[in-house]
Amino acid sequence: MRLISQHIERKTGEGRAVLLPEEPEDLWHAYNLIRPNDLLRASAIRKVISESGSGSRSNERVHTTLTIRVTKLDFDPQAAQLHVSGRVAEENKHVKLGSFHTLDLELQRNFTLEKAEGWDSVALDTLKEAVNQDAKVQLWAVIMKDGLANICLVTDHQTILRQKIEYNLPRKRAGSTDHEKQMQKFFQTTFDSLLRQLDLANPKPLLLASPAYTATQFQSFIKAQAASGTNKGLRELLPKITVAQSASGHLHSLNEVLSSPAVTAKLSDTKFARETRLVDHFFTLIRKEDNRAWYGPRESEKAVEQGAVGKGGGVLLISNGLFRSQEIEVRKRWVKLVDEVKEQGGEVRVLSSMHESGRRLESLGGVAVICTWPIEDLDDGEVEEDDVHENGDADGEWHENGDGHGIEGRVEHEEDIDFL
Repeated sequence: MRLISQHIERKTGEGRAVLLPEEPEDLWHAYNLIRPNDLLRASAIRKVISESGSGSRSNERVHTTLTIRVTKLDFDPQAAQLHVSGRVAEENKHVKLGSFHTLDLELQRNFTLEKAEGWDSVALDTLKEAVNQDAKVQLWAVIMKDGLANICLVTDHQTILRQKIEYNLPRKRAGSTDHEKQMQKFFQTTFDSLLRQLDLANPKPLLLASPAYTATQFQSFIKAQAASGTNKGLRELLPKITVAQSASGHLHSLNEVLSSPAVTAKLSDTKFARETRLVDHFFTLIRKEDNRAWYGPRESEKAVEQGAVGKGGGVLLISNGLFRSQEIEVRKRWVKLVDEVKEQGGEVRVLSSMHESGRRLESLGGVAVICTWPIEDLDDGEVEEDDVHENGDADGEWHENGDGHGIEGRVEHEEDIDFL
């Protein structure tokens, strides 16, 4: 994301920023920057109906610039499309004040953002991260099994499925080579699809993972292609390939692979790897039941109030999805929590809901803390209204809500979190 201009008062947070999305990842940053009630200004195409003196009507599509008061956002990470809806806040000759319109934010088109409640600390941090040119592609991953390959792009903020390849393979039969021939065709199709995605002029690490030996066989296939061809970039990719075991060939196995010691050792400098280790550490503390790890809004806020999430190892883990709430007071609640932890000297990690670590955190209510010392009985006391969930269960106990995920509170037994 390129910062075209910025006029933000440091004390009040009032002002605006003009930004230019240059890559698909930038639209993800825009999705996290823009919130309900903000003012968004961007170019748009509007259908205008005109009527002549004779009563005949005609319509034409005109280019105009609109400013809307945001009410809703719709982000498609696979297509890299961001649609922002709202009421028109500045009238012009083509649109009436207060009418509804949807702005489609696109690459290489400026937009201007003005925060309704000012630019708070979380919004400023998000803006700073958005214009950081180093936060781009971290690695490519192919999670596969015989006849199935999921080609994924992993960035600092998203895990994006770029292509899914399914291939019907015949069964292995004694004396028949049909299975082996079709496997080679499957590898060729996967290899060709992967090459269309990769930038071999600047190859990033490539992770191949599968149950059994499919990933190892695919690595051998890539090596054979590199040896027989003249593509220098493909040969430079070979030492960047890591092969790992996964429980399945499906996309959900990627988190398990990324958190394995063999993989994290090679990818230790990436943001998502550090966050994965933190989330794993959190669940390790949960299993030990030493009262240093707590999750859920009420418990996390209590721990921060007691100064237990400060210097010496205190960590606040919070999902960026919480900051997209349409209720201003809810967003202020989480910004306040972030600011308090920073003031106490603790570490704050805003996890992306597009990474598996962020999804794991969201299954626990979206917020958790690692304390510098053990605290007991944070889940005791009266149940607040916002801590009761749709399934009727209250904060403080683990319950499955039908999709395999739990709600806020303490995990009492290790087997309760095996699904994570």
